[in-house]
Amino acid sequence: MSQKNSALVIIDMINTFDFQGGEELYENTLKIVGNIHELKKKAKKKGLPIIYVNDNYGLWQDNMNDIIEHCKKKKGETVIEILHPDTDDYFIIKPKHSCFFGTQLDILLHQLDVKHLILTGIAGDICVLYTANDAYMREYELSIPKDCMASETDEDNESALRIIKKTIDADMTLSNQMTL
Repeated sequence: MSQKNSALVIIDMINTFDFQGGEELYENTLKIVGNIHELKKKAKKKGLPIIYVNDNYGLWQDNMNDIIEHCKKKKGETVIEILHPDTDDYFIIKPKHSCFFGTQLDILLHQLDVKHLILTGIAGDICVLYTANDAYMREYELSIPKDCMASETDEDNESALRIIKKTIDADMTLSNQMTL
């Protein structure tokens, strides 16, 4: 699917994975990190904005680099090495599950004239799902490549994908089949 005015949103991939269920989420994240990396390269080539939206880990007074360093000290280092934000990428800290709740994401998207979001990341059954719902309510067109979303369990991920398909009707084309 070719989309004018698109942005790639990478959700919670800068992560510690040091929580209950984190080991399972980490293992499933390793299965998608390469797909997101390749999709990011394609999006960069097309000049699309890349927007990381990430948990803050209670580091309210810190910046992107401090959050990255905090997460690299934990299990997330492998994922961060593959998907480290570039200097021209946007980085937004979120306080809760949805990338829209309590953040400047919607304002940024309007200023960039973005109409279509490509959502990727973790946890698919929580943060990606809630973000997709909030984006849908704000009338953004959505693509959520199903090979770029992971949850703690495959069952949780499949359940989230079913909900997204049924209620939001997002395009779920595989990342290597997407035309940007």
